[in-house]
Amino acid sequence: MAVISLEDTERRKAWGFVAPALAWTVVFFVAPFLFMAAMSLRAQQGGSIVRVWNFGNYIAFFEKGALFRGLTNSLEITAIVTVLSILLAYPLAWIIAERVPQKFQRTALILAVLPFWTSYVVRSYSWLLVLSRNGVINQTLMNLGVISEPLELASNRTATVIGFVHFFVMLLTLTIYANLVQLSPNYRRAAADLGANAYQTFRHVILPLTMPGIMTGAFLTFVLCIGDYVTPQILGGNNELVLPQIIMLQLGRRADFPMAAALSIILMLAVTAAYVACARWLKIERT
Repeated sequence: MAVISLEDTERRKAWGFVAPALAWTVVFFVAPFLFMAAMSLRAQQGGSIVRVWNFGNYIAFFEKGALFRGLTNSLEITAIVTVLSILLAYPLAWIIAERVPQKFQRTALILAVLPFWTSYVVRSYSWLLVLSRNGVINQTLMNLGVISEPLELASNRTATVIGFVHFFVMLLTLTIYANLVQLSPNYRRAAADLGANAYQTFRHVILPLTMPGIMTGAFLTFVLCIGDYVTPQILGGNNELVLPQIIMLQLGRRADFPMAAALSIILMLAVTAAYVACARWLKIERT
């Protein structure tokens, strides 16, 4: 009769805990990804998928300017949104952490993230009503005599950036605030004892210590922003397409699944590059 050692028993228990999560990952992530990668190497001809392996879709991505511009538009908008969100969220998080009394900080955070409770689509359409030619801003400026004709504030990159920043400032505020409240006052006292003024203390002490919170929020902003379809579609219109919009066009109008799969793989590679760049701050070692 075989004797099962304690080590074997513990190993089996460990695999028993890991197996459900591993199976979930394989079924809902690895398998769909492999299928999409295989589909991206096929070709669409005459309304049917040709079962020939090739890199034609990836070559077409670089050869067709409209497809490549979709990626550059996505990267540019995402970079602008991330920078603006950090610049707006950091002062807000600092005010909540440093100037709001501790007993009111939870209430302040709830008020800061209150727009999260509204539907994402509703928020985008709300901004469309504000920025449109007959929206609140144009009507107010015209009534005050500041402008004689409505400004083109909607259906462009500016509107898309505004809609994104409104959403992601809340997310970055939470991640930065979580770092700020963990800082010991002794850091500031030590910096002051060494002769550092407020600016030097912030630059050389506070900012480096809060970089993990900044980069965590920036990474989440990058991932959610570059893959978003709703906000660019509602606020940006079809004047300056981003990559998710082009993917939807490949599926909805052309039914070109291989090209849509190739564009999705390219989008995932962009997210992976951002992950690698932020891995140090996310406390994840590069492999």
